[in-house]
Amino acid sequence: MFEKFLSGIFNSSDYDFDEVHVHDEVIDSILHYARSADPNEFMALLDGRIDNKVLIITGLIFLPVESSYEGVIMNTGMLPVTMKNWGSVHSHPGPSALPSNTDLDSFAKRGVFHMIVCRPYGVDDIMAYNKYGENISYKIVKTPLDELI
Repeated sequence: MFEKFLSGIFNSSDYDFDEVHVHDEVIDSILHYARSADPNEFMALLDGRIDNKVLIITGLIFLPVESSYEGVIMNTGMLPVTMKNWGSVHSHPGPSALPSNTDLDSFAKRGVFHMIVCRPYGVDDIMAYNKYGENISYKIVKTPLDELI
């Protein structure tokens, strides 16, 4: 009963999901921007919604960044307070998509789903993590035509 009370106050049920679907157009964009930014890192926030306990990632949110081959810093202070984002995606211009300590700190502060893509920037080079830095699986889904219009 107490958990339900706290859930109501903090809207934690708004973040309750059992699986993650990422639209194929989002995956294509991630790979495009990672390749375009190389040898620097790229970063974006993840847009989407939860529907029937499925987190559906439908787009990328871009804010100003400072980027180099060693890291990327995003000005999240420019995100409107009314806009919800579900996590982040960024690239590693090397052969590993494992999160650094800095990545883990960032994951814990913002969002519930995070992605890292590494060279050579293919679909198999994308890893996903929860806010604790633990691997999480996701499914790539075809973008419905009605969402493209």
